[in-house]
Amino acid sequence: QVQLVESGGGLVQAGGSLRLSCAASGGILSSLAVSWFRQAPGKGREFVAAVNWKGDITHHADSVKGRFTISRDNTKRTVDLQMNSLKSEDTAVYYCAARGSWGGVMDPGAMDYWGKGTLVTVSS
Repeated sequence: QVQLVESGGGLVQAGGSLRLSCAASGGILSSLAVSWFRQAPGKGREFVAAVNWKGDITHHADSVKGRFTISRDNTKRTVDLQMNSLKSEDTAVYYCAARGSWGGVMDPGAMDYWGKGTLVTVSS
């Protein structure tokens, strides 16, 4: 079983930056595709970014493209989300999730493993 734990959330002013990290224990994260999703109050879970197992293929949602960057370090078994130029609409709980194949990485219903989330609050 893979356990995912997110860290790095917090309160930041609009225009600022945060770096989220997803760490894994109990399994082999390096063999899994990993996605970041977010859920704002009163809204559904939204895809943010994904990276394949090797780290050479990434995909970012249009809403964060050019501002957020997903990356991974398989030696440390971590996947990071660098978030720059944050906006108030980025306020949400951010979750990392993993699955065994690239297909479906944008679909929260297709993910096999989830973390409990970390809160990001952007003040305007």
